[in-house]
Parts: sequence; C-alpha cells; structure tokens
Amino acid sequence: MEKEKIYGDGVVTGHGLVNGRPTYAFSQDFTVFGGSLSETFAEKICKIMDKAVLTGAPCIGLNDSGGARIQEGVESLAGYAEIFQRNVDASGVIPQLSLIMGPCAGGAVYSPALTDFTFMVQDTSYMFVTGPDVVKTVTKETVTKEELGGAKMHSQVSGVCHRAFNNDIEAISSTRKLLTYLPQSCTQKRPHKVWTDADRRNQTTGTLLNNVVPFDPNKPYDMKLVIENIVDRNDFYEIMPEYAKNIIIGFGEVEGRVVGIVANQPQVLAGCLDIDASVKGARFVRFCDAFQIPIVTFTDVPGFLPGTVQEFGGIIKHGAKLLYAYAEATVPKITFITRKAYGGAYDVMSSKHLNGDYNYAWPTAEIAVMGAKGAAEIIFKGKNTEKETLAYEHAFANPLKAAERGYVDDIVMPSATRGIILDNLRVLETKNRQKPQRRHNNLPL
Repeated sequence: MEKEKIYGDGVVTGHGLVNGRPTYAFSQDFTVFGGSLSETFAEKICKIMDKAVLTGAPCIGLNDSGGARIQEGVESLAGYAEIFQRNVDASGVIPQLSLIMGPCAGGAVYSPALTDFTFMVQDTSYMFVTGPDVVKTVTKETVTKEELGGAKMHSQVSGVCHRAFNNDIEAISSTRKLLTYLPQSCTQKRPHKVWTDADRRNQTTGTLLNNVVPFDPNKPYDMKLVIENIVDRNDFYEIMPEYAKNIIIGFGEVEGRVVGIVANQPQVLAGCLDIDASVKGARFVRFCDAFQIPIVTFTDVPGFLPGTVQEFGGIIKHGAKLLYAYAEATVPKITFITRKAYGGAYDVMSSKHLNGDYNYAWPTAEIAVMGAKGAAEIIFKGKNTEKETLAYEHAFANPLKAAERGYVDDIVMPSATRGIILDNLRVLETKNRQKPQRRHNNLPL
C-alpha cells in the first residue's frame, strides 16, 4: 500500500464559475482505491470547504466513495470528522450541495446528510450506512443495493434525497439550475433578474386561478397549477417532488425576485399535514430563512392527519418543527389561504400570529376550528345536524370572521395574487426583524 502513489489521492478539488458566479467543488474518484477516504483525501476536501466559507461561495460535492480507507485506520475516521465539522460550520453560511454519483457507504453518507440538498442518480448511486452483505450477516435480511439505499428509496421513502435523476448529466444540469435561485452566501441576497416589458406581456395573466378551486369543498384540485400560474414563465423548481406529496416546496421567481414556496397539496391526503410533510416543510423554511429568501405560503389544510400511526410516530413533536420554523423565520412571509385552514394546522401554516407579514384569503377560504359537519355534531350532539351544519357554514365557512379580527389583511381575487406578491416583496425589501439574544434555539428535534 505504501508503495502505491496516486497523484491527487482520489479526489479532485477546485473552483470555477457556475452561471457566472464563483463556486467551489470537489469530486471523488472511485477508480482510486474505490474512492475510499484517507487523511490526505480529507485534507483536500477540508481546504476547499474552508476556502468556500472564506470567500462566501457555494460548495458542491460529487460523492462516489466506498467509505473509510481501512488501511489507514483511525486517521481515516479523523478525516471524516474534520469534514463533518466543516459541514456544520458552513451550514447556513454558504449553500452546500451533494451529488451522489455512485456508491456512498459508511461514514461517507453523513457529509451529504449534513448539506442543504442531496441529489442522486437512478440505478447507479446508492447511500447506506451498512451494505447488503453486512445487513444479511447481522439481521439475516436479504436486500439489494437498490432496495436498501437506491435513489428511488431515498427520494420516495426516507426523504434523504431531494431529487433523483435518470443520469449524471441531468443531475449536474439540475444542480446548475438550482444554483440560479440561491445567493452566494447568507450575507447577501440573490440579485434580482432583469424583467422586461416583453417578459411581462408573455406572462400568464392568472385569470385561470379564479376558477381553480372547486365549488365542492371536498373536491381536490392541483395546487401546482396555482403555483405555476403565479411564478415567472410558469417555471417552478420543486424540491423533494416524490416525498411527502401532501406538501409542496420549491423555488420560483416573481418578476425576477426569487421566492421559496410552501403549499399544501389537496390532491394527496386532502392536504393534511403528517410527520413527513412537517419535517419536509420545516427544513425548507429554515433554509430560506438562513439565506434571505422570502417565503410565500399557499394554505389549504384541513388539519393534521389523525390516527395511531401518526400519534405513535410523534406527530406532536414533528408537527412542532414546522410551527417552530415558521415562527422563528425573519425573512418576508406572505400567505394566501386558498380554501381550508382548520384547527392547529391553520396556525402552523405561516399564520398572522406567527409574525406573518401579509396574510390574505381568497373568497373560497374557510378559517375555522374544524369542518362544519364535525363541529355541528360535537356542539349539538347529533341533534338537527343538517340544519346546524348549514348555520355553521354560513357563520364560519368564509374568511370574514378572520378579516374582522385582522387575522387576514385582505380578501382578494385569486387572479390578483401574483401582483400582490410582487407589491409585498417590494415593500418588504428592507425588512429587518432581530431575533432575541441567545446562544442558540432548541428546535424540537
């Protein structure tokens, strides 16, 4: 082993321009000792990460590693810890992106897990702490690499992967696109893109939105249609599209101004919040807050998903993560209630009470403790249910009560949504809310 000298020691590091902006990157080489991490290997990655933080530029890691280099023993493990420490130090300071381009096993998986976004490639990339052979030895389970840690599993089941692609080229191309929505670091906002009169003429008018919410409150509709009719060129960059589909997160632009979008999806679980959706939304809200990206929320939520599976899984604790993320966010927060906003889920989804800057309701909004039928059955104990349900609907199945109390700033036509967002973003350009002085918060992990 000591006689084999490989220049570069299995990792290529450097910097360049992506979309005209400085970016740092490292790429692991599986052809050199299986991409295993050595002391020198780790030092090179640490140096490039230090430089990225020092200059305030994103850092991208192309991961293709079998784990620690066994021959080096504890030095290799120390190298991993050095990288992990830098991942943590850079968190919220610069954007960190990980592309899994091949196998990523053992200690190698924890660095991508600490970064902001992780992309994988179908059929060629894998992530697992212990491989199929070890699993079979210890637990007697027989499982393939794809089933244990493939792109499909991590993008749909575990939520470790934010997007999965058909090939390496698609993954790299999508990474370049994602970087167009992100600032260089936490100290600067992403510059606004030029928005011309020609762009304005070609933009969707948004009149379709006036008819997108069905008259029947129990009939679903596609919230993505709402989002795409509001963002520039109908171009919405969705994050984690295959995981917890009952909530939608991603980036878009409004006249060249970047926004992070969070929305309930009525087509999946009626838009209810569950454990996975809460964690997915909370992580994204915190990322936007860290990098000065305004948050636009579209609310259509009948509540938290009921059942023993959710309660045993800790929906109280995990739902609190989304509540906490919205409450602590100091970036501009603009919210539109498109239909249902029931119970505690109304509070959680960036309500006015969580320091929301501007909160609006469409005419179809229903803001109440719970649905009309359930409320009538509880209040009147099953007597005159139909009559009392209609009375409850008349009193509460609209946004007027919330507007009277100032919990929504205005009741607006859906077609006016894009213009309102743009106007609010201009007003909130110089927003500067200070957080209380403390060592750090105690998020309900």
